[in-house]
Amino acid sequence: MLKSVKFYRKVLKNGVTVILEKRDLPVVSFTFAVKSGGLFESAEEKGISHFIEHMMYKGTKKRTRMEIVSEIERNGGDLNGFTSENVTAFYCKIPSKHFDLALNILEEMIQNPLFDPEEIEKERKIIFEEMKMRKDTPRVYVLDKIHQFLYESPVGLNLIGTEKTMNSITRSQILSRFNDSYTSDNLIFLVVGNTSFDKVVRFAEKHFTKSKKKVKKIKIVEKNYSKIEYRKGIDQANLVLAYHVPLANSKLSYAAYLLNSLLCEGQSSRLFNEIREKRNLAYVVSGQANINLEFAYNMIYVGTTKENVSVVKSLILEEIKKVANTLSIEDLEHVKEQVIGTYQISMEDSQSQMTNLLTYELNGNAKDFYDFEKNIRAVKLNDIKKIASLALKKYSFLALVPK
Repeated sequence: MLKSVKFYRKVLKNGVTVILEKRDLPVVSFTFAVKSGGLFESAEEKGISHFIEHMMYKGTKKRTRMEIVSEIERNGGDLNGFTSENVTAFYCKIPSKHFDLALNILEEMIQNPLFDPEEIEKERKIIFEEMKMRKDTPRVYVLDKIHQFLYESPVGLNLIGTEKTMNSITRSQILSRFNDSYTSDNLIFLVVGNTSFDKVVRFAEKHFTKSKKKVKKIKIVEKNYSKIEYRKGIDQANLVLAYHVPLANSKLSYAAYLLNSLLCEGQSSRLFNEIREKRNLAYVVSGQANINLEFAYNMIYVGTTKENVSVVKSLILEEIKKVANTLSIEDLEHVKEQVIGTYQISMEDSQSQMTNLLTYELNGNAKDFYDFEKNIRAVKLNDIKKIASLALKKYSFLALVPK
């Protein structure tokens, strides 16, 4: 753990988990995060967590939607939120002198949303437009859909839901899910910035009463599937290859971070060099490691021409094979330094660090984030080779190709 970090964590009697990384800069980033997301949704209600996230900004008993956003923005703040498989989070970055104002607004949002019937119907239409946007953007579409190729329904379904579910979810269902999920023992209140731990603890103790309910998690069933889809009106083929990461061994999750960086993070990565620089087959070559407590996978994205889809896929698999068979200690040490450097840089921005700590809290304890460097350095050559070998045996693949 970094010796210079001022980190505090406490689970209060009311059930709220309070976390602070104290900083001296006059900026604060904070989140109220509820441990509820796609992993808690049946196929019939897929998208309800995301729907609730949208509705939280639509007004409270004290403030209209416009009052919520204008009070934050006119004081230099940024207000936003997101829904993932295991959390729905509402966050704000704002000058420290306006922290109290922002705190009160977000607390009010997550405790007293109106869920106005008219606004629900309006927002339903907006979500349909979001669906269209994601479908009409080929890169986003394949990155969304690969999740379906890795997990059986309902976990594999898109977080935004389907046209059927978004047409059928009622206000009564929204209220029921909200009351079951948005409870104090399900809440993480996480702050990065210039404030005191006593202050954030007192706020959480004062504004949240003890409440405890649970929404049952859905069973996760892994699978692998490959497909090529064709679409008129696009000029580029967009492809993604993804593979599961074993969760039984925590060391392998860190090996997965290293493998992702080695293959496709940055201009020095193996796939960027092989696909773009040597063969001029693509403009974008990128990757992502999705490592969570309940599920984990890496994915590789490439945008290329229709004619080169099979060539690019072969190059990806060949590079994974090289890692599995011939990765050297020297190459491993180089990628460790790269990943550790990226980790250190990510800590600079308070909002990025807020997300880092939240991710680790959802996976066990936010404090473990500070052991990231130690855990990366502990990865052995055989750890990363094992992940690569498993990826070669079982992977999912999707290409969206011009028709």
